[in-house]
Amino acid sequence: MKPAFETACVIGLGYIGLPTAAIIASRGVSVIGVDVNKRAVDLIKKGQIHIVEPDLDTLVNGAVATGKLKATTEPARADVFIVAVPTPFTDGNKPDLKYVRAAAEAIAPVLEKDNLVIIESTSPVGTTEQVSGWLAELRDDLTFPHQAGEEADICLAYSPERVLPGRILIELVRNDRVVGGMTPRCAERAAQLYRMIIEGECFVTTARTAELVKLSENAFRDVNIAFANELSMICDRLDLDVWEVAELANRHPRVEILKPGPGVGGHCIAVDPWFIVDSAPEEATLIRTARNVNDAKPGRIVANVLEACERFAQPRIVCLGLSYKADIDDLRESPAVEIVRRIAESATDIAAVEPNVTELPDALAETGVKLVDLDDALDTADIVVLLTDHREFKAIDRKSLAGKTVFDTRGIWR
Repeated sequence: MKPAFETACVIGLGYIGLPTAAIIASRGVSVIGVDVNKRAVDLIKKGQIHIVEPDLDTLVNGAVATGKLKATTEPARADVFIVAVPTPFTDGNKPDLKYVRAAAEAIAPVLEKDNLVIIESTSPVGTTEQVSGWLAELRDDLTFPHQAGEEADICLAYSPERVLPGRILIELVRNDRVVGGMTPRCAERAAQLYRMIIEGECFVTTARTAELVKLSENAFRDVNIAFANELSMICDRLDLDVWEVAELANRHPRVEILKPGPGVGGHCIAVDPWFIVDSAPEEATLIRTARNVNDAKPGRIVANVLEACERFAQPRIVCLGLSYKADIDDLRESPAVEIVRRIAESATDIAAVEPNVTELPDALAETGVKLVDLDDALDTADIVVLLTDHREFKAIDRKSLAGKTVFDTRGIWR
């Protein structure tokens, strides 16, 4: 019997697309991985990777060696197309779907009857329907769900990832999956694909519901983080230890305050709540407030550091960590990068330590910030600002911090 999916084409080989492509290839499906980043494509062709994620290099190398994963800059014919491209926002926190539209335009010429298109990019409610409309404009020889319903030539579905960087390969397989189709047939066809690759359950619903489920998951987390961050600023004002306050409050059987931090980063939690606010601005008051609280946290840290600088004639500041979470290289929407940039606007001697990157991001390229190694940084620092709780920083001998002004935004050196 012919398998339901012999070939898959994954558009976008970033933090989600590449692991997804590698896992599908490991299930015996031929995968065409597509990205506009030629450097990333060239590395993958060699069985190497351009991002940091545990065990991904081994999986990609094996998939490339067996010929099941091929990387290219142009889509090709396939049974299923998976779109995993960024969905940033523009000025005013408005959703920007230019990469999703570019992906639709790229796959349109190679679409064939009975193909399945799945959007995995986190998107505002209604995006899957928009993609259906864009594709219909480009391929009037085919029918799409918004036109022909269950009888459409092409099926469209939405199924968001729900993984944690550092555990992506594990969670892509083990976590449950929400699969939303523009029609029941679309949803079931997409679920058929995911049942080939995951151990969790597939929960079938509509595309619009699945889109809001993803946004709701990240907005929920953002609201809870905002409570912790607001509590940390309250404790700062009252000269109390937020870590002790949260720890003791969490002894209550129905309280679980999260850990505060320097803000919220990454492409999901720092972005997705704005998609809800944009869709329902009058109703999403709590979600908007949480975003504002978390966006304000970096400014509070910068103010505290600059106040400490006044105690030194020429302070040397070292900031530890640029990625938005521990032990990864992902700098997207990182509050650490924003904090370092803003400190550099007022300080002349500032260095950053980030063990997972080899060069500064563009946001820091013209600021005078130096990227240095950990030992050199600590030897001469007057002020140490811990922004990311990498394993290397947790292992620092506390004696090396003696006599320095320390800002521990992650609570690892209490």
